[in-house]
Amino acid sequence: MPTDVRQKFRPRNRIRVAAGLTLAVGATLLSGCSSSEGSPTLTWYINPDDGGQAELASRCSDASGGAYTIETSLLPTDAAAQREQLARRLAANDKTMDIMSLDPPNVPEYAEPGYLAPVPDDVAERTTANVVEGALAGAQWKDKVVAVPFWANTQILWYRKSVAEAAGLDMTQPVTWDQLMEAAESQDKFLGVQGARAESMTVWVNALIESAGGQIVENPDASADEIKLGIDTEAGKAAAEIVSTIGKEGLGGPGLPTQTENTSMVQFQGDEGSFMVNYPFVWPATNAAVEAGTLPQSLIDDIGWALYPRVDADTDTAPPLGGINLGVGAKSEHIDLAYQAIECIVSPENQAYYFATNGNPPSNTDAYNDPEAVSTFPMAGTIRESLELSKPRPQTPYYNEISTGIQQTWTPPSDVSPETTPASSQEFILEVLRGEKLL
Repeated sequence: MPTDVRQKFRPRNRIRVAAGLTLAVGATLLSGCSSSEGSPTLTWYINPDDGGQAELASRCSDASGGAYTIETSLLPTDAAAQREQLARRLAANDKTMDIMSLDPPNVPEYAEPGYLAPVPDDVAERTTANVVEGALAGAQWKDKVVAVPFWANTQILWYRKSVAEAAGLDMTQPVTWDQLMEAAESQDKFLGVQGARAESMTVWVNALIESAGGQIVENPDASADEIKLGIDTEAGKAAAEIVSTIGKEGLGGPGLPTQTENTSMVQFQGDEGSFMVNYPFVWPATNAAVEAGTLPQSLIDDIGWALYPRVDADTDTAPPLGGINLGVGAKSEHIDLAYQAIECIVSPENQAYYFATNGNPPSNTDAYNDPEAVSTFPMAGTIRESLELSKPRPQTPYYNEISTGIQQTWTPPSDVSPETTPASSQEFILEVLRGEKLL
C-alpha cells in the first residue's frame, strides 16, 4: 500500500500487537544493548501493522539460537513521516539502524548517499530467488539489489458482480478504464478511486502512465538538473483524460477530492458501489464487518476481483507496486547479524504467515502455495499475477519532490485537463528540482 494503506483488520487468527513494540523516539536508547544472555540486540524499525512484524521478530530471535535478539521500534503511521524519520537517523549516522522497513520509492534516496549497508551477494541471491518482478524492481538502485524484498502490495480491481452483469461486462476478460466509466455511469453507480491530495494520487497517476506505456521519470539515476520527465507525453495525456473524466463527470462520487483507500472502500461497500481499484486489505476488512454484523453477507457474495484496468485494450496493465523492503543501516554495528535476521524474516514460510495474519502479500511466489494464505485470500492468484505485472513508482533520489509535485498539480481530479495538466505538472516539478520553485 502506499504505503501505503495502514488499514488494520481482524481475521479469526489475528495476532495481538506484541508488547515489545517501542516508540521510535526511544530507539536511540537501544544502541549497543544486549540481551540478558549477552547476545546483541538488533533494532528493527517497523511500519505500523497488525502485530505481524513484532511476531516475526520474536520468531527469528528464537530461531537464532541466541545469536541475536530483535526488538522492534514503531515508526509513524504516515508514510511521509516514516521517510523523514529514517532519513534523519541515517544522515546522523545512527548506529541503531540495524533493520529498517522501507517503502520501495524511498530506497534510492537512502542508497544514493551510501546510507544502506551493501547486501552481500549470497544474501541477495537467496532472498531474491522466486521474487515477483515488481518487488525485485523496487528493491534495486542502479541495477543492484540494495534492499531485501519482504512483502509486496498491489491494487487489483474489485467489482460488484451484480453491477458488472447489469452493465454487460465480461469480467473474465481484461477491462479498460473507459469500459468501467461507461458501466458505472450506465448503472448510476460510483467508481472507486483515490482522489485525495496524498500519496495515493501519485500511485494512481503512475499506474495510469505506466499502463499507457510511459514513465514519469525517464532517466531515474540522473541528477536533479538533468532529469527527464515523461508526464507531458501521450501517456500522460491519456492518464489525465481518465482522471479528468472521473472528476468532471462525478463518477468518483461527491467525496472524490478527499477520497482515500479506506473511504473509497466504504463507498464500494454501499448501495452505490460498482468498481474500485484498491489493495487486498479490502477483503479481510469487509469480511470482518460482515462478521460484526455491520454489513450483510450478501455483499461478500457480490464481490469479485480482477486485474487492474487497462488504459488501452491491447496493452497489458501496469498495476501499482507497494509493500516493504528491508534495509540495513551502513553504520549499524551488527551488519552481518542483521542480514542473518533478514533472511529469517523474509523466508517463504514467514511471508505466508504474515500474509494470512496481517494481509500483506508475499514478494516470494513460493509463499502463495501456503494453504492458510490461500484460504484467507481466495484472490491470491490474482494478487500474484498483478505483482508480476506491477511497476514501481519512480525510483529516484528525488522521489519526494516528484510525488509532492504530482499531488499538488493533479488534484482535485475535477480540475485536471489532458490539454494543460501534464505540461504544467511537468514544468512545475522541473522548476522545483532546479530550485526555482518551492513545494
